[in-house]
Amino acid sequence: MSNPNPRPNPRSVPPRRSLRTLLPYLLLFAVIGVVIWLAFFTGNAKTQALLQTELAAYLQTNAGVIDTITIVTTETTTKITGILKDGSKFTALVDRTFYENILQPTLFAADGTALVDFKMVIVNAYQRTFWNTIGPSLLYLVLFVVAMIFLYSRMAGAVSSSNTKAMEFNRSRARLETKVKKTFDDVAGADAEKQEMMEIVDYLRNPKKYTKFGAKLPKGVLLVGPPGTGKTLLAKAVAGEANVPFYSISGSDFVEMFVGVGAGRVRDMFQQAKKTAPCLIFIDELDAVGRQRGAGLGGGNDEREQTLNQLLIEMDGFSDNSGIIVLAATNRDDVLDPALLRAGRFDRKITVSLPDRAGRTAIFGVHARGKIIDESIDFDAISRRTVGFSGADIESVLNDAAILAIRDNADKIMLRHIDEAIDRRIAGPARTSRQLNEHERKVIAYHEAGHAVVGLNHPFSDKVQKITIIPRGQTGGHVLMTPEEDRFLMTKNQLIARIVGYLGGRTSEEVFFDDVSTGAQNDIEVATRIARLMVTEFGMSDLGPIQYERDTGSVFLGRDYTSSQKNFSQQVALEIDKEVRKIIEQAHDKAREIIEKHKDDVILIAETLLDRETITAEQIDRLLKDRKLDEPKQAVIGEVVLTEKPKVEPTPTPVPEDDKK
Repeated sequence: MSNPNPRPNPRSVPPRRSLRTLLPYLLLFAVIGVVIWLAFFTGNAKTQALLQTELAAYLQTNAGVIDTITIVTTETTTKITGILKDGSKFTALVDRTFYENILQPTLFAADGTALVDFKMVIVNAYQRTFWNTIGPSLLYLVLFVVAMIFLYSRMAGAVSSSNTKAMEFNRSRARLETKVKKTFDDVAGADAEKQEMMEIVDYLRNPKKYTKFGAKLPKGVLLVGPPGTGKTLLAKAVAGEANVPFYSISGSDFVEMFVGVGAGRVRDMFQQAKKTAPCLIFIDELDAVGRQRGAGLGGGNDEREQTLNQLLIEMDGFSDNSGIIVLAATNRDDVLDPALLRAGRFDRKITVSLPDRAGRTAIFGVHARGKIIDESIDFDAISRRTVGFSGADIESVLNDAAILAIRDNADKIMLRHIDEAIDRRIAGPARTSRQLNEHERKVIAYHEAGHAVVGLNHPFSDKVQKITIIPRGQTGGHVLMTPEEDRFLMTKNQLIARIVGYLGGRTSEEVFFDDVSTGAQNDIEVATRIARLMVTEFGMSDLGPIQYERDTGSVFLGRDYTSSQKNFSQQVALEIDKEVRKIIEQAHDKAREIIEKHKDDVILIAETLLDRETITAEQIDRLLKDRKLDEPKQAVIGEVVLTEKPKVEPTPTPVPEDDKK
């Protein structure tokens, strides 16, 4: 399978030059331009060249406007250069005889005093100075050497850049943050986890408090939990509360194609951390480098195992790394090497589980900061409809709700935007472009109504929160059912109620259409899986409390090859199949009994769905009580659920009795 986002080949992509690298060249061109401008374009237009025969008359005529003349005499010629008071110049080149016999008597008296008012400068052309001997040559040599050194350094850097970077492979990729802004106030729904982490914060703030009693804090803390529950956020909050340096790195940043690079990076990371101790090191996705050694068809990855060995030594080996606390996060602690989890390394494991209802309410409040939300929205009521949502899911829901409010041109985030965002999170965006014929819409409506009626009338079923026949993702509609309160355990009756609920849609098709469709494929799949788990793992059948199967799927060999371990004979396998069939058939009969008994409710809900497409729990209660809905209908415009405002006829203003009189 090809990589959808291939990394570009560094040899094929030309490096981009920044302004900093081009600055020396720009300065060089600027200096050359200034020199050329001064040499060729400054004052040359006002310099007048005079002939030898014109010089004497010019000096006599312009004696009053001449400011300075410079006389440079050699053995054969004399060069005279003058500057007038207006800035213009003149120059003349005469022979030595003309200067001594004609020009000099007009400028100087016999005693050497000047006969003119302007200033005269006599220059000896044979006087040796720095600038008329070695000065220019030395200056040119220095400029040439500087230019050659600069060009050589640039060429050497370009040639040896790859070799220089090759020496940096063993450098740690950990990113250092000295001032982490996250605190425990930004973490909600994990009060027990924060209480455990407060010990680490207190230790980093006041280590003498613990050393006084000889107590040592764990060297490593492993955060385990489903994706999106806030493990990384919790680690950042610890660093922010303790106000200590925070090194963060991913497990995949250690392993490279070169042998020994991963171990070298681990050593370099701990060496850097020692310089800033006390500090925190956070390793995200630890399972990328901490998997069991020697596993797999080929004996494992030797480079990854060497990296793991070095990590084990650094955490608890001969060297003392006191003051360094290693935090790690993973959602696959079952594949980690046992040596990594022993006491002295990651000897404290904190499970960051999905938030309960109170936790979800608090998370909604945290992520609602900075958003314009309607004051009437009750996050506690919304949290009842988001059972099983993680903190990342809730953040995504509110972000999608804000985007939907912008798309709706609303002034604030309304409840309808949050409801739509929840539906998008569960089943995907509404596919308004998907056109269904009337028969398919009717089948889907009765199918979802069957699920809802079973959920409403089975004593152990979850509460029906919403019914919709708007196509989303691969589904033509769905029924949102959530438990009244968060559950840690599920009873046999609750599992059977779920199976009955999953089969309610298929049974409704049988009752009202005398036919079945492929829409119940996923329902049958989930119902069968629950029934088989009840028989083989939960001991909830007539076969007794015996575990016949257990999940032993190896992530190194592929779950399809070793998905489960079977501890039974062929005869018991037949009995298991019979028990699974028995549970499914009894649930099917129970679903048919409920639908036949409440046939009018199924028809009422289905016809309402065909008209409105979506109804909520409150609307269902009013519908079953009043047998109709008088409130405004909801319409889907684009992918945003909007509420159509009812047309209100203007009522006449009542006239007071005194005015009538």
